[in-house]
This record gives sequence, structure tokens and C-alpha cells, in this order.
Amino acid sequence: MILLTGGTGFLGGHLLVALLKKHESVKVIHRKSIENCKQQLLPVFNFYTDEPEAIFNKIQWVEADVLDIHSLMDALEGVTHVYHCAAIVSFNKSDKEHVMRTNVEGTANVVNACLKQGIQKLCHVSSIAALGRVQHNELNTEASLWKNSPLNSSYSISKFHSEQEVWRGIEEGLQAVMVNPSVILGPNQWQLGTAKLFELVWKGLKFYTKGSNGYVDVRDVAKAMIQLMESDISAERYIISSENLNYHKLFNLMALHLHKKPPQIEAGKYLSKVAVIASSLYSLLSGKAPFITKETASTAQRAYQYSNDKIRNAINFTFIPIEETIRETSEYFLKTYQ
Repeated sequence: MILLTGGTGFLGGHLLVALLKKHESVKVIHRKSIENCKQQLLPVFNFYTDEPEAIFNKIQWVEADVLDIHSLMDALEGVTHVYHCAAIVSFNKSDKEHVMRTNVEGTANVVNACLKQGIQKLCHVSSIAALGRVQHNELNTEASLWKNSPLNSSYSISKFHSEQEVWRGIEEGLQAVMVNPSVILGPNQWQLGTAKLFELVWKGLKFYTKGSNGYVDVRDVAKAMIQLMESDISAERYIISSENLNYHKLFNLMALHLHKKPPQIEAGKYLSKVAVIASSLYSLLSGKAPFITKETASTAQRAYQYSNDKIRNAINFTFIPIEETIRETSEYFLKTYQ
């Protein structure tokens, strides 16, 4: 039996579909009501099938929390393999304590519960944010060394320390692999995460920045995780990234497939600072999280590139081209956006 944490999230939802194609049932931990979980997952399941309820009904729900190790121990009864996707993704300073506790302590609890229950293998979802930052325009690899830096967000720091908990578990005898996805693209609730980029372009995004980043299809992340879990590989981590694109090209591709005008104005450092201030004021007045933070504005100006050689060589992995990802996601957006 497989157990999945973070199964109602973006990656977790797509991973669930892939797992349920291979298995009769999958255990998924939850804290919210089942009906709430259903509403979160159906937008993802609808991408794959006209009968999303059939997928949903194969899920074996178990109430647990990664911050409650006793509930995790109960959830792991009869489980052999664990996919750990649960994490808080936020670059808002006010969320720092929540991010650190959930991502680090939560992962430590998952590792400890796996060790105590004799789990055969764990797959931990990390992030490119946990890699060391190399010099501007140099290629990041799994061997890039972590460096303390003002550029490291609370989220980056939390994912780095989460990995340390998994390495500790490996030293204590746990079979485990880690994946470091780049920016994950694909269908989700359109107001959340990277799916919101499609909404922004559709609404007429006017600005782009000169930075670049790595991108990957959410289906490729799920596929890589499953192949690694089904292999004999352990005590390794892998960057999961299809292509490196600058933001101008990324938004142009989105605009092309959404049939919208692409952004025309380059937002330099000064304009980015103004945007951060405006976003902060919006957050103060509305009570909502700022849509641009100092960390995200800084990242948007920098050129980051990632190598996928290690995963391609390890399991002969091939990636979906990012333009195909953007085209298919855009088509689904136009079909479903309200």
C-alpha cells in the first residue's frame, strides 16, 4: 500500500492520478473535510478524464497531520511506500514560522514514522530552491553547494533543512530518494500557484523581467517520482527540470496559446521595487498575501539554469517539451476558466 502526503496539492493531485492508474487504491492523509478535498482535486482530475469521480472514489482517506507523529504512525499501518509532497510554499515573511515548522518538522516526523514503521522506501519532494546558488548564468546541478545568502528565502531554507532530515533518515537505514523540481507547470485551480500565471497572461500581463528559470511539466515530476520509487535507487537526489527559459519567452508562449497579446514592457529593478511596495500596500489593505515580495522580485531579475543530466542518465528519462505543456495547459484553461 502507498501513502501520499500533500495529496490535495498541485503536484499531489497529478501524482495521485498517475499512482491510481497503477494501483487499486492509494492512502492519502487529510486534515480538511473530504468534500473540501474533493473540490480541490476535481479541477486536476478533470484534465485527465470525463469521469473524475471514478478517480476520487479510489482514494483511501486517512485523517492525519505531518505535525502529529502519532497520527502519522497510525496512517502508516499496512503501508510500504511513502510519497511526501506536503509542504507550505510561501515567500511571505509573515508565513516564515509556519513554513519552517511544516516543511522541516513535518518532514522530520515523516522520516521518523517511516523508520519506526519499517517503510520500504520514501520519496521526498524537495525543490530547486534547496540547491546551492551558483554564479549568475552558471548551471545548477545536484552537486551545487548550499550557501547562506540574503537571496535565500524562508521557503528555500526550509527545503534545504527538510532534505537534511531525509539524509539523516538515510543514515539511520531508510531507503529514500529526493526530487528537486524546477518551476512546475500544468493545470490546477487557476488562482493558485504557477497556474495563476496563465490567468495573469489571459488578463493582459504587460510586464516581464529579464531573468530566467527552469520549468517542468507536472506530469513529468509525477512520472519521475514513480520511476525512482520503482527502481533500486536510494540515497540520491535529482533535479527534475525540462528546459531553461527566460521569462519573456515563457510569457510569449503563454500569450500565443491563450490568444492574447504578449507582455511588451521590461520591468527593471526600479519598477520591480515599485511593484513590491504596491503589492505590500495591497496586502495591508486587503488582508491577502502580497502577490509580489522582495524575494520573488529579486529572483525574477536573475538568470537561473538547471541541468537535468543526472535524472536522464539514471533512468533514461525523457521530458515533455515545455511548449507542449503550455499549449495543453492553455487549452484546458480556455475550456474551464470561469
